[in-house]
Amino acid sequence: MRFILVVNPQSGKKQSAEILQRIQPMFESRGHDVSVIETAYAGHARELAAQLDFTDYDGFLALGGDGTFHEVVNGMMERKDPKRLPIGLIPGGSGNSFLHDLDLVDPINAAKAIIEGRTRPVDVVRTEMPDLVLHSINLIGWGLVTDVGKRAEGMRWLGPSRYTIASIIEIFLKKSRRATLVVDGEPFLREFTFIIACNSLHVGKGMKMAPKAKLDDGLIDILVVDGGITRRRLLSVLPKLFDGTHIHEPEVIYYQASGFSLSPDRDEPINIDGEMIGTTPLSVTVLKHALEVFG
Repeated sequence: MRFILVVNPQSGKKQSAEILQRIQPMFESRGHDVSVIETAYAGHARELAAQLDFTDYDGFLALGGDGTFHEVVNGMMERKDPKRLPIGLIPGGSGNSFLHDLDLVDPINAAKAIIEGRTRPVDVVRTEMPDLVLHSINLIGWGLVTDVGKRAEGMRWLGPSRYTIASIIEIFLKKSRRATLVVDGEPFLREFTFIIACNSLHVGKGMKMAPKAKLDDGLIDILVVDGGITRRRLLSVLPKLFDGTHIHEPEVIYYQASGFSLSPDRDEPINIDGEMIGTTPLSVTVLKHALEVFG
């Protein structure tokens, strides 16, 4: 088999070179050919996935984190030809949320799944915003979720713990927003603390944000936290994100839908797969089984 492997040297703790040295002999011992391309700038993996000639290749692999995977998915969905290779992700980032769903957070196990040729279909989430369309495989967040993401981005030196620390800070700064949320055609106008829509069960480093989510069910899981929740209650709910029991709290509403739209009173940034990209209003549609992944 022949693979393209893009390597993001900036992911996580910048361990990609060491991980590559560990996995490359695994492919070679099985007679697989791997063409390695190191990304040189933000968006490079997206360009490669969109523009490379896929003739005679059997898979498009990425060594990096959720940000690299997000780029590859968007590049693949933007191709001008209909060719879409199965995507293999080898964890090299600090979060690797998607691979928690596949139970492939170890680089060696992830490489084995690719070498063995195990593939499965996964859904992709199409998000339409003013002057921008993006595809997501992990999450779409607004409100407190976006506030946390922006703060955590400036705390990358803390590693994965930055998300927990940023969450606590933003809870103390808590503010609610008024918006209209439409879920499968049914509108809800109210004050929200945050809304997060998940394609995968996990977000961050193993948090079970959407415990009912499946990667291939054609649905997106939407968690809505009421704007009236107190800071004390938010702090008590935060630890429950790690086992998924937060969805039983009275201030949390859980939807599963084929799509939704969100129109706040004022336009604000959106957190898509951990990146602050685009703004509201937005309209979301699930594309069932749009891509294949190794896993």
